[in-house]
Amino acid sequence: MNILQALFFPPEQPGGVSSMVPYIQERFARKGWDMELFSLPKRIRGKGSDPVSFGTFDCRAFEGDPIVDKYLQTYRDYIWWTKLRIRKSYDLIHAHHPVAALAMKQLFPQTPVMMTIHSSYERELLLNGKIEPDGPAHVFLTSLYRELEDRLEQITTVSSSFKQYLSDYVQDVERIGVIPNGFDEKRFRPIPHDNAVPQLICVCRLVPAKGLDILLQACAQLKQRGVDFVLHLIGDGPIRQELEQMAGELNVYEETIFYGYMLHPEEFMPFFDIFVLPSRAEAFGSVFAEAALCMLALVGTNVGGIAEQIENGRNGLIVPPDDPGALADALEKLIADPDFRYNMARSAWDKAKKTYSLNRVIQQLTRVYERYRTRGQPS
Repeated sequence: MNILQALFFPPEQPGGVSSMVPYIQERFARKGWDMELFSLPKRIRGKGSDPVSFGTFDCRAFEGDPIVDKYLQTYRDYIWWTKLRIRKSYDLIHAHHPVAALAMKQLFPQTPVMMTIHSSYERELLLNGKIEPDGPAHVFLTSLYRELEDRLEQITTVSSSFKQYLSDYVQDVERIGVIPNGFDEKRFRPIPHDNAVPQLICVCRLVPAKGLDILLQACAQLKQRGVDFVLHLIGDGPIRQELEQMAGELNVYEETIFYGYMLHPEEFMPFFDIFVLPSRAEAFGSVFAEAALCMLALVGTNVGGIAEQIENGRNGLIVPPDDPGALADALEKLIADPDFRYNMARSAWDKAKKTYSLNRVIQQLTRVYERYRTRGQPS
């Protein structure tokens, strides 16, 4: 088959789908499949001028909202760039962002287009304080789910909890498949180490949705209890300065290291002891599976796909979101008992190896892709 993987961010960008799809392409290439990657370069901004219209709602009603206007212009830019760059046909287009999916379907209406919905853009914008609940941008973004359902041949998502979330915005949620993310085990390998002081690591974008304010408050409680630790924050984002100031005010700045952006944190991760991320929302939470494959003990919140990855007390600890006391208790339990910490990490590694293998993703995707194989085309 001849398949196009249509991304939004270029594949060299870190995190989640952008870093995973090239490994999917490599595995399919070994099977003899023809698969290409396509994305919108960051330098392409403000180029498109085609009118935008959708079949299930009138997007003109939301124009004037800055988030909506930016989204619609990005859609126009994706159309412009696709027209400029793609000169061939495909048996199937697999998109990984609503802009990519709807743009491709507009330009190639006879080609089957499927999409994997990896995250909830509107929930993150809400949690980050960028849009208002039920405001123009919120309604516009959630309306896109129905448009995707109407236009595309197939929709998949990355967790059962996110599929349930989508049920409020589509007509037939049972049409949506679930394919959890998978990871190349060669990228994530445990490394024997012995840290005199337990090392906590968090890898994420520094935005309010990730709950890093709660993490710093929990660390302040640990310090007040006399618990030794070092917190390593890998990532960058708009609230970095605010978090650094908060760490100082909470008297945990000396225990906290802000690294900023790192292209390959998986090379660094195996040398730590506990991975912690108190997110307020996650469709899947790929970084938890990555940390598990590095054999770190996991601490997460009872939201979205995190709760599907961590069985509390069996392969990690789950706490409520926005609860620094509960988070501090969980961290202290792992810090104080190295044997318990090792058992949690080992169980997390076992589950991740069985459940989040890239081989499993390839098998599931192959079954989906085969539905669209051209008749008479060799297998």
